[in-house]
Amino acid sequence: MASTSSVLEDDSTYSKVDRKLVKLESFMCLLSGIAIFSLMVLAVISVGGRNAIGQPLPGYVDFIEQVLPMIAFLGIAYTQREGGHIRMDILVGKLKGRPLWLAEIITTFFMLLLICILIWGSWKFFGRSFDFDRPYWSADSSLDLNIPLWPTKLIVPIAFSVLAARLVWQMVGYVNAFKSGETHPVGLPLVKDAAEQAADEAKTVSGASVDADLDKGAN
Repeated sequence: MASTSSVLEDDSTYSKVDRKLVKLESFMCLLSGIAIFSLMVLAVISVGGRNAIGQPLPGYVDFIEQVLPMIAFLGIAYTQREGGHIRMDILVGKLKGRPLWLAEIITTFFMLLLICILIWGSWKFFGRSFDFDRPYWSADSSLDLNIPLWPTKLIVPIAFSVLAARLVWQMVGYVNAFKSGETHPVGLPLVKDAAEQAADEAKTVSGASVDADLDKGAN
């Protein structure tokens, strides 16, 4: 199955930078998917060991502690690019043209402000865990296997920083759209009504979008 994106692309500089940024975001999503799969494998090994030999995987909770931040944070920038975060679509969907872009500028600004605060806080949190003078540069570690925790804590400010870059670039796009009054700007998630969203979901579930892409490629 393939997802239907509401982000338009062209050969403009803005769109080219957007595509470069989405490559990084997609790679982070890939890492998040690998983390999910590895957690599933570890769960199977732990449960299988408990049932087969009465011994679950040692340090299973430690591994979960290492993997969960990757699952939770690495995909947030890509989700923002696709307009997939929770938002008041019932309100924003009624706006068109410049009022819509003004609303997007305001909300994106406050999101960026919040993310900058979270970057600062998560970086301080990482700093308390990282120490050059200690073994493995770690000031703290997991309980069972003594795995250093600073690499996991570093994931959070990195993911938030990529999200901040995405928000900055989206603000640039919204400002340009506000100035020009364009209704379908490139590189920005376009608001869809309920009927369009339902149609896209139906295409995704049925694989119609994939079949259409294959037909285009064949022609």
